[in-house]
Amino acid sequence: MQPQILLLKEGTDTSQGKPQLISNINACQSVVDVVRTTLGPRGMDKLIVSKSSKATISNDGATILKLLDVVHPAGKILVDIAKSQDAEVGDGTTSVVILAGEFLKHIKSYVEEGVHPRIIIRAMRKCLQLCLEKINEISIKINKSNASEFRSLLEKCASTAMSSKLISQQRTFFSKMVVDAVLLLDDLLPLNMIGIKKVPGGGLQESLLVAGVAFKKTFSYAGFEMQPKVYKNCKIALLNIELELKAERANAEVRVDNVKEFQKIVDTEWNILYNKLQKIHESGANVVLSQLPIGDVATQFFADRDMFCAGRVPDEDLRRTLKACGGAVMSTVYDLKDSVLGKCDLFEERQIGGDRFNLFRGCPNSKTCTLILRGGAEQFLEETERSLHDAIMIVRRTIKNDAVVAGGGAIEMELSKMLRDYSKTIAGKEQLLISAIAKALEIIPRQLCDNAGFDGTTILNKLRQKHAQGHCWYGVDINQEDVSDNLEMCVWEPAIIKINALTAATEAACLILSVDETIKNEKSGGDQPQMGRGMGRPM
Repeated sequence: MQPQILLLKEGTDTSQGKPQLISNINACQSVVDVVRTTLGPRGMDKLIVSKSSKATISNDGATILKLLDVVHPAGKILVDIAKSQDAEVGDGTTSVVILAGEFLKHIKSYVEEGVHPRIIIRAMRKCLQLCLEKINEISIKINKSNASEFRSLLEKCASTAMSSKLISQQRTFFSKMVVDAVLLLDDLLPLNMIGIKKVPGGGLQESLLVAGVAFKKTFSYAGFEMQPKVYKNCKIALLNIELELKAERANAEVRVDNVKEFQKIVDTEWNILYNKLQKIHESGANVVLSQLPIGDVATQFFADRDMFCAGRVPDEDLRRTLKACGGAVMSTVYDLKDSVLGKCDLFEERQIGGDRFNLFRGCPNSKTCTLILRGGAEQFLEETERSLHDAIMIVRRTIKNDAVVAGGGAIEMELSKMLRDYSKTIAGKEQLLISAIAKALEIIPRQLCDNAGFDGTTILNKLRQKHAQGHCWYGVDINQEDVSDNLEMCVWEPAIIKINALTAATEAACLILSVDETIKNEKSGGDQPQMGRGMGRPM
């Protein structure tokens, strides 16, 4: 007998060949099955409880996959494409996972029959190229010159994005709010300039959009209540200075011989503080915001002079105030001129729910805004925030990419028909593979029907018939349990969602197909020495 030759360390698990590929495809199916039911307006939500017993209720594909601890290496690829879709476009995270899973499911039988993965990958890349050409050809370009038409189009896109979310009942209310919020931003449309604050209590309809900055009242000292709470045409000093007395021993050690010298040191410290406060008062500022604490002496000093102050303002809120009101964040009080002070038409402190908020309205270069969300439970508010994030991303993408297609499975059916027709014009194995991918694209309308409890087969037959007759925008109509022209029904989505989803799903499927061996090295950390017996531990 020949001696066995070991190339890999003992304990290394190697699996390879066809069984390995099939096992990876099956693992991806399990991931898809988790998010499958969340697609569309009638999708179900998932309740995920983390290790620390924090419950999250969501139907956002990316959120669910982030919270699930997927261990399987092939399954992780699907989690990554959902994250990339979320980062790039913001919506369509569930669709991209379902598409990738369905591509693999339809390809699986060909893998089992021995078709080489490289041939399959080539066919898939060809399909992707044809699909992207078709989307660019039939997508509808937006006319931006007519402002009211452009605005109504953005509202329709936002409304479509929210139709499958928790807040779908209030989507007309929120779609107006989201479009207002995005249109307030500058040309680069930075996401971090839209602040979202959550205040528990009240109804969803009580949510409001502040065209400026709003943040929760910060920690305050005595004398705070004497400060005025409303200013018209106010000037704002933005500081990064600590305005309070420190205990000496925390800063330095001073050795003195007699009491008079000690008194001098104390007096000097008070004078330094009062000089700072006097300089701020003389600058003409009405509102003083600082990143560092503002102590009780300073608070009382400002209150006596009818000035408002807030210390320990979070960095993000201070930056947004700077962006909206102008001015500069100063780290010294000796340069406070008019040019470095921010300005706004109206500053007020208001009670919203159980919290008090500082609101800055009518800012001169208001390139930022704040959404204040109201609602019942904490989980409900968090899911509302996630839903609005998706809608905000959609509106941003639509403004930048100005091309839309009809939603509700219409574009997928059209691509499916186009691929079927193309497959009939070629010979060889590719014909079968392309028609399999054409069939896989039908999963989106089918899943929409399944999630709503409709008969998927009947509706898909109607859709195939309509698309064969040349009606390219027919998709599933959830409200009537039928098919309809979704372009007329205003179920619109930016073309970029579909382009990104198809590209990511195809790339993920190709990546999984190109793996034929997994090598798992269990003991890569090296053999750890056995723990010794500590004090008090049993033998």
